[in-house]
Amino acid sequence: MKRDSFLLRFSLAVVVDRASKIADLETKIPDAPSAAVSTVLVMMRLHDTARQEVVPLACRDEGKVSIYVCGPTVYAAPHIGHGRMVLVYDVLRRFLEWSGLDVTFVSNITDIDDAIIDRANAEDRDPADIATKCEAVWWDALDRINVRRPDHTPHATEYVPQMVELIERLVENGSAYQTSDGVYLSVESVDDYGLLPHQELANLREGAGERDIVGDEKRHPADFALWKLAKPGEPHWPSPWGDGRPGWHTECVVMSLDLLGEGFDLHTGGLDLVFPHHENERAQAVAMGQRFASHWMHHGFVEMEGEKMSKSIGNVLNLLDLIDRYDHRAYRLLVLQSHYRTPMEVTDTTLTGAETALGRLDVLARRVQTLEVEVDAAPDEDALVAFTEAMENDLDTARAVDQLYRLVRDANTALDAGETEAGMKAATTAFELASVLGLDFQDEAQPVPDTVRALADEREAARQSKDYQTADELRNRITELGWRVEDSSSGPVLLPVG
Repeated sequence: MKRDSFLLRFSLAVVVDRASKIADLETKIPDAPSAAVSTVLVMMRLHDTARQEVVPLACRDEGKVSIYVCGPTVYAAPHIGHGRMVLVYDVLRRFLEWSGLDVTFVSNITDIDDAIIDRANAEDRDPADIATKCEAVWWDALDRINVRRPDHTPHATEYVPQMVELIERLVENGSAYQTSDGVYLSVESVDDYGLLPHQELANLREGAGERDIVGDEKRHPADFALWKLAKPGEPHWPSPWGDGRPGWHTECVVMSLDLLGEGFDLHTGGLDLVFPHHENERAQAVAMGQRFASHWMHHGFVEMEGEKMSKSIGNVLNLLDLIDRYDHRAYRLLVLQSHYRTPMEVTDTTLTGAETALGRLDVLARRVQTLEVEVDAAPDEDALVAFTEAMENDLDTARAVDQLYRLVRDANTALDAGETEAGMKAATTAFELASVLGLDFQDEAQPVPDTVRALADEREAARQSKDYQTADELRNRITELGWRVEDSSSGPVLLPVG
């Protein structure tokens, strides 16, 4: 049976008349910070950091969603924290598009920053060389975990003239001031400064981690650098205040507004970016009198062995190392099995468990592939509704994955009972949901080496004789050869690792 005959493409209109539901909800969200003048509600509901509650996602333009994701500073290989970030928003994007919405997805590249300069100085290299090579590694990692490329990938170095213009406007309207080492934003000029971290200005004493300056030039401890005058040997660009480079927080303001326009729909990132980065972005837009993001979405931390992943304690795991050691889909499934706002535990046990779960999806795909019948199976409408409701409820991917594997179980049960039509209905729906989640599956068998097949036969004989110790030892030998065994009701199935 050909793959195209069972991997059907379904329209969400089968179960949800989305257009009519949206039309019924054409209204503005009350009290939405920086909301656009005219908005249309989609059915998606997401937690908003500014409001501290789950609210409908307000869209500036009917049928369209504009998303800005804070991208990487390219000075080192991506770690698994970066991996969670790109996977969460990749899944959100896929679901919104599957729901019939036109998504514009922007994620920047910070290709000039203190971290890049520090590494360049330490290694006696050109900062641009480090940024270029690390960016190539970044995209390679994302390709390997099946993350779709953004529609736009603005680079900070491409936008320096626009950043200078923004800073000039802030100086002219009195929101920014010059010091001996650059230009700073006066946070006291922003009435609602502290909105995202939900802190009063008096409690925000840290000045965005910027360099210290001598004396009392800085008007408030939380004031942050918009322009940094260049130190000897640093990359620099011309400005009215002297050669230098923009501050990190200014970069994203200019790039997001240029590509998405005022009042764009959704700004995302990790919880560690809420303050100071995102609050300082927002503050600049407010100080210019411009509408910024209407909705702020933040995902939780990654934990390893119960501890938040942190460079300071040395438990940062390289993303490329992880996908070299495990099935490239395992980390995506692990991310999906956790709600995006909660901490996520990454261990050998959780990753191995994810690989096992992926094996069940692969076994079903192989099973359907071998069927000698042609069945036009309609989708399971109840399952589509349940999946959609889970995803629209603050991106509850854990519940959505439960629905996916319920379909896998139902498909196998029906096929075991000879109920081909029911089995195909559950299977095709499962494959559709897997596609929405970005989970590909291995439905085309690769040749199994004779050595691996012989070990699998020995293991099955050991299992049948209840010699489980020997069976486990043989499974380990099979794994060392790059294969894994998944037991099904019709016998063991061999799948390649990775």
